[in-house]
Amino acid sequence: MQQAQEFKLLQYALILLGCIAFALFLLINKGLLQLALLSDSSRLSWVIIFLYGAATLHWFWLCYRLSLEQRYINLWWGQRDAPGDARIYMHRLRQSMDNPAQPAWDQEVSLLADEMTNRHALGHFAADTLIKLGLIGTVIGFILMLQPIGDIKQFDPSLMQQLLTAMSSGMAVALYTTLAGLTTSILLKIQYYLADSALTEIINTVTQIHRKASESHAP
Repeated sequence: MQQAQEFKLLQYALILLGCIAFALFLLINKGLLQLALLSDSSRLSWVIIFLYGAATLHWFWLCYRLSLEQRYINLWWGQRDAPGDARIYMHRLRQSMDNPAQPAWDQEVSLLADEMTNRHALGHFAADTLIKLGLIGTVIGFILMLQPIGDIKQFDPSLMQQLLTAMSSGMAVALYTTLAGLTTSILLKIQYYLADSALTEIINTVTQIHRKASESHAP
């Protein structure tokens, strides 16, 4: 089995961030982002964008840690020590290589996978939260849109302009918050899909190392 390319995940993360930054630049340059934020009187779009930014920082930090762990595995595969390996989960597996019993090893690998997967749970929770915030914005927008109709006591053509303006404002809240929630949720799911794929590659590589060690210990 070939070694995983070191910092490949970090390279993909930087490329994806570059594409997102370019798309954001285009939205700002065309004035679409400002229009969406200023038209949202509920300010939920601001909250969604802030949460997405914080989740993206967490995702990039995870990509950096996973890249370091990939590098450590490559050094391990080459039977070389990695500096600072005590700070990385893989050191427990290397310690157990002296006696690679199948049940004990499977339990250790399962524990490793659970610990590393838990680091990604926050990102998946954030992606679900973003889409739910968008749906909450939809409900708030429809409430704001229908509220002026309930305030009408009598039909007056002179109030129709004000009524339509208020209704369009509520519709803008519903549409822009829904769009912000859906877009950021999809982007975040794509980002964490890259991290999940790298984690799966790490676990598979560790399993290959164990298989090689078991064959070397076999009589």
